[in-house]
Amino acid sequence: MSRIVVVSNRVPATLRGKQAGGLAVALQGMMEHRGGLWFGWSGEVTKTPRNAPAVVTRGQIDYTTIDLSTAEHDGYYVGYSNDVLWPMLHNLPQQMKFRRRDLEHYMRVNRRFADHLVPLLNPTDTIWVHDYHLMALPGALRARGVANRAGFFLHVPFPAPDAVAAAPGISMVLRELLSADLLGFQTPLDRDNFAATASSLLAAQRLDDHHLALGAHRLRLGVFPVEIDAEEFALTASDEIEGQPSRRLAQSIAGQSLLFGVDRIDPTKGLPERLDAYGRLLARRSPRSTTFLNIAVPSRQEVPAYRDLRQRLEESAGAINSAYAEPDWTPLRLVAKPQNRNTLAGFMRLARVGVVTPLRDGMNLVAKEFIAAQDPADPGVLILSVFAGAASQLRSSLLVNPHDVDSIADAMQAALDMPLGERRERWSDAWDSISGTKPDQWGANFVQSLAREELMAMPVAGRA
Repeated sequence: MSRIVVVSNRVPATLRGKQAGGLAVALQGMMEHRGGLWFGWSGEVTKTPRNAPAVVTRGQIDYTTIDLSTAEHDGYYVGYSNDVLWPMLHNLPQQMKFRRRDLEHYMRVNRRFADHLVPLLNPTDTIWVHDYHLMALPGALRARGVANRAGFFLHVPFPAPDAVAAAPGISMVLRELLSADLLGFQTPLDRDNFAATASSLLAAQRLDDHHLALGAHRLRLGVFPVEIDAEEFALTASDEIEGQPSRRLAQSIAGQSLLFGVDRIDPTKGLPERLDAYGRLLARRSPRSTTFLNIAVPSRQEVPAYRDLRQRLEESAGAINSAYAEPDWTPLRLVAKPQNRNTLAGFMRLARVGVVTPLRDGMNLVAKEFIAAQDPADPGVLILSVFAGAASQLRSSLLVNPHDVDSIADAMQAALDMPLGERRERWSDAWDSISGTKPDQWGANFVQSLAREELMAMPVAGRA
């Protein structure tokens, strides 16, 4: 069995005493089981980055990291990754801010990742690169003579060709990405959008639903929806409902119906529309019948659009509470303080309604976690954006267009008024779609696909 080398912008955040993100949670189990090398940015920004990577070994995993200089961080991470690629991939071109030097830093950092990674590789290693920060890394590795089988997985959506074409420099980046042997996506739509983009921008040849060719290089396109350990999360939620945080929350809402959401503060999450919808719901219902707890954790505060969004949300929450609150009742609780995963599981089990309404999302594991957290005898109802990748699996949820605020308010009302029998039926259908899956299985499926004989590069007839 070959060694797995995972490459991501960040290594698991737990190494720095912070909460792990979705990528780390999805990969950690597989890496702990198989062992291997996990390479990425340390999270540190220094004037003079170290010449050699730092290594921390835990169990069977060697976590290997490099620092970024201030200029690299500002150009590669804040600049091209988050000011251009992130909004482009989420179909928000109006939020793109392009500076040529940022693209130069993006390419330079991808090449520096390759420079540091190459000496660490064994000939039989399997390389798995993750997410939009490192789309140029497969080409940089090939340029340095790396012949190892290499795969790439995109954790976020991939839009239609016209949206992609709006991003300056994207053709150069995608050409480097096409040096991989396997490209993985969350949904068939993301895969098909990528294939259409590669054909229109780079004249790649789509051989069938699952294969592309660029020149003599043939690569596979696969769909690998990220999963959670549903049974484990269900047990956690069942235990946490008796824990102190959940008991305090239940006591504070005093029998009211709880609506619940948890997100990063990000323009893609549809938070302003969600709060507006709840305000409209309050105008329809009797006071004290509901409380909405939305945990909105600040992120990327170095990006002006994210700071502006936080201010907008706080102003909106203040306006809603000013209009509808009573001296002993606050209808909306907007909490910026992060909570640990177990605590969130207990909160989800308490909730009558889960509200997951991103404008665009690659998968959204919170939606799956909400379903897993429910009491089968008395489950809550999930309201889910049709533009979340999870919508293709959780079709029994109340699916909404997140741009239509009135439809979100209507769904909130329908969820609150839904009879028990219908709630059980919808939950059962959703549970069947996620039960029995595990993140380990997701990772293993990708690695197995990458190892197939049919993925071997070969000349394609009619191509130079």
